[in-house]
Amino acid sequence: MRIKRNRYRESPESSRRHRPDHVLLVATALLLGLGIVLLVAISPALTEQSGVSGSYYIWRQMLAMLIGLCLFFICSKLSLNSLRILRWPLVILSSIAAIMVVVISGVAFRWIQIGGLSFQPAELIKFTIVIVGAMFLGDRVSTSEHTNSKKTLLPIAIGVSAVAFVIVIIERDLGSMVVMIAIILAMMFIANVPLHKLALVLVALIALGGVATASQQYRRDRFYAFLNPEKDCTSTGYHACQALIAVGSGGILGLGVGNSVQAYGYLPEASNDSIFAIYAEKFGFVGSAVLVGLYGLLFFRILAIIRRAPDNTSRFIAAGTLGWLGVQTLINIGAMVGLLPLKGITLPFISYGGTSLMFVLAALGLVYRISGETTIRRSLTQTSVRKRYA
Repeated sequence: MRIKRNRYRESPESSRRHRPDHVLLVATALLLGLGIVLLVAISPALTEQSGVSGSYYIWRQMLAMLIGLCLFFICSKLSLNSLRILRWPLVILSSIAAIMVVVISGVAFRWIQIGGLSFQPAELIKFTIVIVGAMFLGDRVSTSEHTNSKKTLLPIAIGVSAVAFVIVIIERDLGSMVVMIAIILAMMFIANVPLHKLALVLVALIALGGVATASQQYRRDRFYAFLNPEKDCTSTGYHACQALIAVGSGGILGLGVGNSVQAYGYLPEASNDSIFAIYAEKFGFVGSAVLVGLYGLLFFRILAIIRRAPDNTSRFIAAGTLGWLGVQTLINIGAMVGLLPLKGITLPFISYGGTSLMFVLAALGLVYRISGETTIRRSLTQTSVRKRYA
């Protein structure tokens, strides 16, 4: 069934706008607060290992949060017309940043290091994909071409291939590429791209992921460690084993905010990729359940915004953001509890990492703006794009 242009023919009496979603703000604020509390708790361990001042990590994260909140505010004020104007400058900026990684840092590096500051282009690319992908699919839906393989799937495949060359081949960051693909698939699903086509795309991507994993020794080691981490806890399985030790040692209530063993050099990347294991060590099963519940609340609110979005493009922006945050959270937590292979990506809002935090907040700013434009009552003549959620 073709998707028609999303037009509302409702009178003011039959439709009224929501206030912006304040629950979304509360969930975001609580997650940010937990991230700062955890960073303060492990900063003594981090500074002991790195030799920097005691407040080094805290102030850098606070600065990133401040910039991220400014981006949140700016994005919450941007109209779709403004985003349409900004999409190509964002593509150009993302391309320049990706090239600079190679020029400044070299192959297999993921950050641009300038003095004491670092920038991860992959996070900017995720944000760009949300906007560009939403605009592209919105235009295709408006002309009922979203099911046309030549006009929709082929351009998407070309774009994904170009991004994959940079992210997977040059930067060797398979985890970020998985998140980017999740963003695209989430938007395509909401756009009612036929499920059999999505299934074919997914099978092809899984096959390519298998090839990418097999092509690098360290990826093969991670996969084997995932299958049997206890086989070699002193070498390839070390990270996975230490993560499980941290999670298990937390018990029901945790060791306490000021108590941690794994943060003192035992668990690799304790402040970013492995932050959930440290959190579980400190706050236990109960605290971990609270954290997962907060993520669930945030995702539920974004899903509600998707269902009530005033137009297709806004809906796709919210869907892309949900795919981004949802899959990244799933991969990070899943890896720490042994359900998924280690991928080396951060836990949104909680991990130490300025670039990730800034662009996640920017994307949520767009979603927050959309939440203020949703409608409570809708006409029966609106688009069928949400039938899957009826």
